[in-house]
Amino acid sequence: MSFWLIKSEPFVFSFSNLMEDGISMWDGVRNYGARNFLRAMERDDILLFYHSNEGLEIVGIAKVLHTAYPDPTAEKGDWSAIDIVPVKKLNRAVSLKEIKQHPELQDIGLIKQSRLSVMPVTDAQFDIIMQLSETKLH
Repeated sequence: MSFWLIKSEPFVFSFSNLMEDGISMWDGVRNYGARNFLRAMERDDILLFYHSNEGLEIVGIAKVLHTAYPDPTAEKGDWSAIDIVPVKKLNRAVSLKEIKQHPELQDIGLIKQSRLSVMPVTDAQFDIIMQLSETKLH
């Protein structure tokens, strides 16, 4: 099982929307690096759900239900989508400011590759975020 971080602007699609819908297609990724990360995901991989642009915080946990398939929203090009389901809302959101201040999170993609909407997270980074959020995965 691998860990990932996915970003969405909450006014477009929030973690609350995912909780209400129960399942969602994660589509519209138009960056080759992010697309390749989508393609590397496996069923049941864990996703940290980050609210970008507004909120700037990790708010929930989701998981991959269906691995990469051709993105039906792409008018042209070789793009992929996945299906995701919610796992749980974090007990405490973890802000970008808090992440930037944590000495052991300086290499997280959220800081190093801030333009990507999909990125890997190491086991150690995931564990720290879970501690900061006061949340247990299981």
